[in-house]
Amino acid sequence: MLEQIESNRRRSALIVVVMGVLLVAVGLSLGMFLTNDQGGAILGGAAALGVWMVMWLFARFQGDNALLQMAGAREIAKGDHPQLFNIVEEMTIAAGLSHMPRVFIVDDPAPNAFAVGRDPTKAAVAVTIGLLQILDRDELQGVVAHEIAHIKNRDVALMTTAGIMLGAIVLLADIGTRAMWFGGGARRSRDDNSQGGGQAILALVAIVLLVLSPILAQLVYFALSRRREYLADASGAAFTRWPEGLASALQKLGSSRISQADQSRVTAPMYIVRPLAPGQHRNFTAALSTHPPLEERIRILRAMGKTADFAAYDRAYQQVAGGHVIGRRTLAQSKPVEAHAPEPVAAAEAIPAQPTARLREASDAYLAGAGYVRVRCPSCEALLKIPPARQGRLNHCPRCGGQLPSTSRAAG
Repeated sequence: MLEQIESNRRRSALIVVVMGVLLVAVGLSLGMFLTNDQGGAILGGAAALGVWMVMWLFARFQGDNALLQMAGAREIAKGDHPQLFNIVEEMTIAAGLSHMPRVFIVDDPAPNAFAVGRDPTKAAVAVTIGLLQILDRDELQGVVAHEIAHIKNRDVALMTTAGIMLGAIVLLADIGTRAMWFGGGARRSRDDNSQGGGQAILALVAIVLLVLSPILAQLVYFALSRRREYLADASGAAFTRWPEGLASALQKLGSSRISQADQSRVTAPMYIVRPLAPGQHRNFTAALSTHPPLEERIRILRAMGKTADFAAYDRAYQQVAGGHVIGRRTLAQSKPVEAHAPEPVAAAEAIPAQPTARLREASDAYLAGAGYVRVRCPSCEALLKIPPARQGRLNHCPRCGGQLPSTSRAAG
């Protein structure tokens, strides 16, 4: 995706500027509304400019960790979930990345996944427990390939920067909205009566900017998300050489009716499918949707036929949606690749067939990432999962009272 990588680098710089302008507009509006004075507006704009600089630096160096924390993700080691690690390793090699992303699990029953990172050398892939529960190995490989594609195409750097900037704009706008209800109205009315209609007009303009700036920022953020999902699907199909794996995974995700705990407007566009809110259905469509229609993405992948290259995806996209989505240089370098099902894996690397076993395996991996250790009682064979706060302090089995082995982290 040569054009996509270059485009994302340019758009990252543009997003920093555009989000900065919107952030300063919110600061100007907030200063004007609170003080009803041009000097206050300038002070508010200067403060917002300072916030913009701080947030850009934060997005640059800590944005990925902040987004992972917002989602409630826990980093895991290879021994915690070997199958997931093997798949991430395979797709890292297939994508030609020099560094393997860190692997995280999110304690959420809703099936979903996302990737973050400042660049391909400092990236992470996160999947929910619900995703690990419902997908087989081929489907999970398709989802991981899609997320690795976001890293390869530099989408994660763009979306991390835009997401952190959006969060700052929404925060300042929220402060301004609260100020409308508390403390600003009476003073503004007195000032308007004494100074005439000019200040009233300025105050009205401030309110309009205060309301429109986060909406415009949200529209910019959503617009970034939609096209990149098609390109990540194309790259994911090329990495796995099996478009049906990703198509089948998307179909399962589309049929899920489980609401997701993470409903943040900042992280929503980063997931492979739009997070469901309570009472919402997946077939919901709107102009502000963070993702392209899921059914369309599935039809495109299945229309690729017996080939899994970028040219095949572009032909399928033209057939289903009309137009082109892959750049000319990428198409010129695309070579026909025959689609084929992944080779069978060894029994030790296979994902359990039963969803209950997958759920148990994923939950254990998440707990291990959270610092829990597993200890088996020698007397009654009970398997205990010891939280960090109890490690080294729990000496007897709660079930039978027998002596336990050491419950220190080292023993886990």
